[in-house]
Amino acid sequence: RSGEMAKLTQLIDNEVFRAYATYATIVLLKMMLMSLITAYFRITRKAFANPEDTTVFGKGESTKKNLRTDPDVERVRRGHLNDLENIVPFLGIGLLYALSGPELSAAFLHFRIFAGARIVHTFAYLIPLPQPSRGLSWAVGYAVTISMAYKVLKTVLYL
Repeated sequence: RSGEMAKLTQLIDNEVFRAYATYATIVLLKMMLMSLITAYFRITRKAFANPEDTTVFGKGESTKKNLRTDPDVERVRRGHLNDLENIVPFLGIGLLYALSGPELSAAFLHFRIFAGARIVHTFAYLIPLPQPSRGLSWAVGYAVTISMAYKVLKTVLYL
């Protein structure tokens, strides 16, 4: 059992793994923030998806008008969905990449570019910035994840 603990300690001491943990935490917190932004827009726009949520603004027939969609709420939700579609693969592939023994500088480059691209993507969605800003930021983040996947397969290919 102490051998397992030693392995875990070695992993925590690994600079690439610590860099991965740092940037994974940043993008996860950013993704969590999207939930709060969705709630903010739902409340300020009085646009709720569930009937029980409308009771915050009173009771009776008047609350039924708050059971609706709103373009601003839906925009935030689409941004959040895009995070789920891109950050979750980054977490898995990034972990495998970090464990495959890349150079620290290359790992930092991958992790920083991905996190920066996702942050720019969020601003492009929420402000909104003109295209192609959102599309480019998505493509850059996606390309980083593909690059890490390629490097993992190239390094540890065992088919």
